Amino acid sequence: MNTDLQIPGLAVGSRIQDPFLILEVEQRGGDNPHTILHFGNRSGRMASAPVWASDAARIAGVAKGDVVQVIGDVSSYRDKRQLKIGSIRVLPKSEIPWRSLMPSVGEVGPIWEVIDRYRREIRGPRLAATLALFYDDPEFRRRYEECPASLAGHHSALGGLLKHTAEIVVIARQMAKVMKGDPDLVLAGVLLHDIGKLEAYRWEGSFEYTDTGRLLGHVVLGLRMLERRLAMETAAPCTEEEIVMLEHLILSHHGKLEFGAPVEPMTPEAEILHFADNTSAKVASFNEAMANPENFVEGGQVSARTLWELDKRRVYRWRSNWGAGGAGSGS
Repeated sequence: MNTDLQIPGLAVGSRIQDPFLILEVEQRGGDNPHTILHFGNRSGRMASAPVWASDAARIAGVAKGDVVQVIGDVSSYRDKRQLKIGSIRVLPKSEIPWRSLMPSVGEVGPIWEVIDRYRREIRGPRLAATLALFYDDPEFRRRYEECPASLAGHHSALGGLLKHTAEIVVIARQMAKVMKGDPDLVLAGVLLHDIGKLEAYRWEGSFEYTDTGRLLGHVVLGLRMLERRLAMETAAPCTEEEIVMLEHLILSHHGKLEFGAPVEPMTPEAEILHFADNTSAKVASFNEAMANPENFVEGGQVSARTLWELDKRRVYRWRSNWGAGGAGSGS
């Protein structure tokens, strides 16, 4: 079966006979109750046409996280593509490995090389030893290189958290050099600020919150992970004051209380971490939004709707080569 179908490139009228992951089963009520299935593979996602209550038996037993074989046609409603289901059946998990259908950043080796290279440059042995409690642990690395950075927004892919982290490392260290922050402390903040997502998220077949993720959130869980890991050591690798500074970086990285930060940044390094984190997330969201044909009416340059992942802004899709290579002004 073809697991490499490119959902973004599907034209209206295309015939589909391919495996998909069920990303969501959305029940809608009102005068005409119906169900929308959200299909996905590693290239993107697409919603089904409404499955009306009178036809619900056709999708009985289909649940979030299932791998299904779908036969159908791509149609359009209000300038959005949808998959009109002809037939659907749940496949055994052994037939199509779910990982082959989930979005992924691909090979993670080069990303680890970037992060580990910067770790080797840390001058303070106590700081390096503290980070090594996590980043020298093979099980931590295995989970970290799989975890998404978000469930449905920026870097929402297997390995997304690792890629997001590497982007922030590069951005934040450059900011620290220009703004006279401590680049090593900034690096430590980058490497620790999102570790709680390993306990807040699950990513087998679908991206979802764990129960503790919903109850506590990744910021608090990250703080608990740091405290728990330090408590396992006979002697802490750094001082109590240094631990508090690392905890502050974790707790303040969302920047403002209304954005989920228990405290606001109180050091240059915490402020740098917040803005580097936000830059990576927002620019990735811009790029993903512009690459998604669902956001644009055919031929349109401005997105047809506001986007929640960009604070309900619209995006403008425009490129120019500025005359490079002697070509015209357009891209």
